[in-house]
Amino acid sequence: MEFNDYQKAANKTLHGNEQVLTNCALGLASETGQVVDLVKKYTFHGDSLDREKLVKEMGDVLWYLSQVAEWNNIDFEEIAEFNINRLNKQ
Repeated sequence: MEFNDYQKAANKTLHGNEQVLTNCALGLASETGQVVDLVKKYTFHGDSLDREKLVKEMGDVLWYLSQVAEWNNIDFEEIAEFNINRLNKQ
């Protein structure tokens, strides 16, 4: 799936229109914390790293990130290209 296609498809599942940016930014932080928690439990508590849970939580991070971009009229593709170009210059 292309980045911009994902962004548009994800937007169709966005419910509500009140304080969207704040809701999505807070959701992004929350879901990122869930990814971090899975890794922490794997690293420091000896839990197995559940691939299915990790994929789910990373998908939630992707969704929220795509909607922060959507709300600001930034194509996901632009973010991805900018990031790779910046990393290649380092």
